[in-house]
Amino acid sequence: MTANKKVHIKTFGCQMNVYDSERIAETLAPHGYGETERGEDADLIVLNTCHIREKAAEKVYSDLGRIRSIKAARREAGLETIVAVAGCVAQAEGAEITRRESSVDLVVGPQSYHHIGDLIARTRRTGERLVETEFPSATKFAALPGRPSTKAAAAAFLTVQEGCDKFCSFCVVPYTRGAEYSRPVADIEAEARRLAGNGVRELTLLGQNVNAYHGAGPDGRDWSLARLISCLSKIDGLQRLRYTTSHPRDMSADLIAAHRDEPKLMPFLHLPVQSGADRVLAAMNRKHTCEEYMALVARIREARPDIALSTDIIVGFPGETEEEFGRTLAVLERVRFAQAYSFKYSPRPGTPAADKPQIPEAIKEERLRCVQAVVARHQAAFNESCVGRRMQVLFEKPGRRAGQLIGRSPYLQSVHAQATESSIGSVLNVEILACGPNSLAGTLTVAA
Repeated sequence: MTANKKVHIKTFGCQMNVYDSERIAETLAPHGYGETERGEDADLIVLNTCHIREKAAEKVYSDLGRIRSIKAARREAGLETIVAVAGCVAQAEGAEITRRESSVDLVVGPQSYHHIGDLIARTRRTGERLVETEFPSATKFAALPGRPSTKAAAAAFLTVQEGCDKFCSFCVVPYTRGAEYSRPVADIEAEARRLAGNGVRELTLLGQNVNAYHGAGPDGRDWSLARLISCLSKIDGLQRLRYTTSHPRDMSADLIAAHRDEPKLMPFLHLPVQSGADRVLAAMNRKHTCEEYMALVARIREARPDIALSTDIIVGFPGETEEEFGRTLAVLERVRFAQAYSFKYSPRPGTPAADKPQIPEAIKEERLRCVQAVVARHQAAFNESCVGRRMQVLFEKPGRRAGQLIGRSPYLQSVHAQATESSIGSVLNVEILACGPNSLAGTLTVAA
């Protein structure tokens, strides 16, 4: 169907939401919607929301206040605008969103976007304000359009697993995304082949707990993530594979071996530790100890000595003492992560930790500053160790300067080099000549 209506999709939060927004756009295309960058031009505005961080809902309501003005201005011009709130805030808040914000016509949870087009058509036809927040995970994926994305890109995300059964005491994911569900291997392989045929050279496999993947294989048995990776590595055109986010408890022996044996699996792993103190880890319900985590890191590095690790750190979890915070700093010094995402603990309504006595904000801010200083030092050292090396870089887009392209190293670093735009989508050899805090710079070389 030719697009005769415009949709503006604003995405908050994680890579899963980026993937979901692309699927929402594809789902709406048969209903006549093409994308626009401006909400002022949109017949449909979709906010795809994230509920992980503190005050996430308030940020959405703030955005909705601005959208209310856009909707009113378009109404005065005789134009109709439908407003939909999707994603995890939609799942968590439900009908509260339509109660608080009169401009919202549809609230749709992350498990229901597969029929967002039908819901939009219904609210246009009847004027109903709809709330759809059920958990039909399998239905969601079965209803995805069976066609390549309209966006040509060198790298793409592909969801293979959703939901989480771990119930960490600080996390809302089990409540907003539901129980773990793994897509069948055949469906994932078909989508990966479509993406590769559309020019994608690197796939990142996504899941809230991706290494818990256990999807039905064509042989009638459940496949592990390692076996899925082996299958996808055989697809012509795909040159790189990654996956995120992992839980230490699900880092199986065959997945560790895949980092050793599968050349297309990049030597970069995001493996959240969250804290270096066993008591805090137990209070978080993480189900691993610090030494178990360190032993796992040792096994991974033994299998793939050149691997780079990143992690998540939460500071100021309820009850965290100075001594326990010091243990977290000690873990950072021992592992020397190439990247890390660090956060002050923020209470999420409905989670067990939210009801515990909270640490003063000033203490959390100081601890976060200390963590980020250590992480920045280790990241800078890792980037400096790359200078003088030759790396294969997947070029993805033009840079800011004339004749410059930006790509990604095997370690997920941003790399700048002079190259023609015809090199976008190609994996080329680059000699790294310089580094900054967050990127590398180099020059194209002939393969050795």
